[in-house]
Amino acid sequence: MERHNWDQQNIYGGGGGGGGYHDGGYQRKTSKRAVTDYGSSMIQWMRNRQPRYKAGPRVEMERPSPSYIVDMMPPTAKPHNPADAIPAKHLHSSLNKARHAVNAVKWTPEGRRLLTGSYSGEFTLWNGTAFNFETIMQAHDVAIRAVTYSHNEDWLLSACNDGVIKYWQPNFNNVKAIQAHNDPIRGISFSPNDTKFVTASDDATLKIFDFSGGVEESVLTGHQWDAKSVDWHPTKGLLVSGSKDHQVKLWDPRTGRCLTTLHGHKNTLTRTLFEPSRGQLLATCGRDQVARVFDLRMMRDICLLRGHEKEISTLTWHPFHTSLLSTGGNDGSIFHYLLNEPNTPANTTTSIPPYDSTDSKNAPAQTIYPAHRLQHAHDMPVWSLDWHPLGHILASGSNDRVTRFWTRARPGETDCFNDRWHIGGEAAEMQGTWDKRNGKRSMREEEEMEIEDEADGLVDQTMPSRNQASLPGLPGLTLPSANAGSDGASVGGVQLRGGLPAPNNLPPPPMIPPPGGIPGMDPAKFAQLLASGKLPPPPPPGMHGQGFPPPPPLPPNFDFSKFPPGLFPPPIPILPPPSQDAGQGGLPGLSDNAGGGAGSIRRRGPLPSQQESLKMEQQRGKYRPVR
Repeated sequence: MERHNWDQQNIYGGGGGGGGYHDGGYQRKTSKRAVTDYGSSMIQWMRNRQPRYKAGPRVEMERPSPSYIVDMMPPTAKPHNPADAIPAKHLHSSLNKARHAVNAVKWTPEGRRLLTGSYSGEFTLWNGTAFNFETIMQAHDVAIRAVTYSHNEDWLLSACNDGVIKYWQPNFNNVKAIQAHNDPIRGISFSPNDTKFVTASDDATLKIFDFSGGVEESVLTGHQWDAKSVDWHPTKGLLVSGSKDHQVKLWDPRTGRCLTTLHGHKNTLTRTLFEPSRGQLLATCGRDQVARVFDLRMMRDICLLRGHEKEISTLTWHPFHTSLLSTGGNDGSIFHYLLNEPNTPANTTTSIPPYDSTDSKNAPAQTIYPAHRLQHAHDMPVWSLDWHPLGHILASGSNDRVTRFWTRARPGETDCFNDRWHIGGEAAEMQGTWDKRNGKRSMREEEEMEIEDEADGLVDQTMPSRNQASLPGLPGLTLPSANAGSDGASVGGVQLRGGLPAPNNLPPPPMIPPPGGIPGMDPAKFAQLLASGKLPPPPPPGMHGQGFPPPPPLPPNFDFSKFPPGLFPPPIPILPPPSQDAGQGGLPGLSDNAGGGAGSIRRRGPLPSQQESLKMEQQRGKYRPVR
């Protein structure tokens, strides 16, 4: 995938002096942020692709030269060449302002964002192209241990140390929470039709739940110790689980019966995973520094993956290439294996696969060594690995509180194989492929950019107050509050012209007698009562309702000064007529239609020209002047 760079500028306002800008601020040295754009590769493939029986797309084969970058194809265009999809190049390291161990990483189904679950119970979303921070939220009260998306891409399940499972919509709206276990949940997986899901817990049990009701349907018992992993077959009614008792078990989810137990590991199982595209292979790894690949058709192990010097903590399959398997170790290393290439080291006997043996049932498993090693990918154990849905980026989460992105090298790039992630910081510094001082400075700049992105994202999430009085019938228009400014404007709403008071400050309405006096009473007696002050005066002229005649005039000798103050309420203020530019009903921002006779439309005020906006941004130091 083609990798581009753009400048990410950071401006800090200064109190005076320095900078060379109009506002007296200074500009930090421009740093580059890596951006991976897969659009050109996908378009190139879509333009030239052909059915497989026609020998695939007709493009020139890639060669180790930068001129062939434009001809790069996505991994799905090369189903028989998994070596091109090995992520050997470091793209970006993302970390939160408040750092916590990253226990789970999961790409969203459309591949635009990466979701991470941390030890503090927080969900963090990272951009899938620029790898910058997007948003953060408190999903659980304790550490998140597992997350998974449904096959229809409509739901997300997350599990934590308290044994709680939460239902999330794609917009991360939490709609349900159930208490599935009393101990930490280590694994969770959906059934092929998304109607059920299974969990594995430290209480040594597996539980199958109905998804729609969140009701427990069955409990699978048989492990003698903590169940550390579980997975549902992508197309069949088959479960696999790995436990601390060194056993791998296959289950029938309908009856809850254990079908078979696979032996071979000599320590705690950490991950069990079916191959997602065909479902014929099963990969397992454990703390015995070995990963195994089982063939479900033969019900035995066919490959033994060696090379790790510490425990293997996680593994993952490539979404398209069935022979590409990636593992993460407790020492922070990430290894990539090709099951059809043993990569046997020198002075080591090469083994053959059981398929080629005359006695495939009793032949030993073939030993596979890593096709590529990232020996220093992380500083601490790697807890989770996940591939981008297109298969061109691998994300890793580690106990060192950093989320890293890896991709394949472009044609002609060789420096990436001698960087600090492959040979270590000291060796890379001796070879000149990494500068320790500049590396720390760039890491610090990346941290500052992530902090700024996180601050901007949190500011964007602030919502207006919910206790603001609104005008009935007009959503979005709030009434002026009691502490409004002298100009009638208040924070959070649009104000009406004429100074309409708030509902709490409205005076009580006056008692208005019926038009023509009280029924059954002599008009002369009614006028006498009105003159004596026992009845309130009628409303001022022009305030009577439609269809009613105006009330009779007051007697000429009626004097308000003879009555005590406060007996009669003040008159209701009359709103002035709207002006021509006030729009509908005198509301600002709503202007009449220029065509006339066709109703009204909402118009925005005039925006500044692009030239004026560019000058303003240059004065703030956000853009460099034209050379």
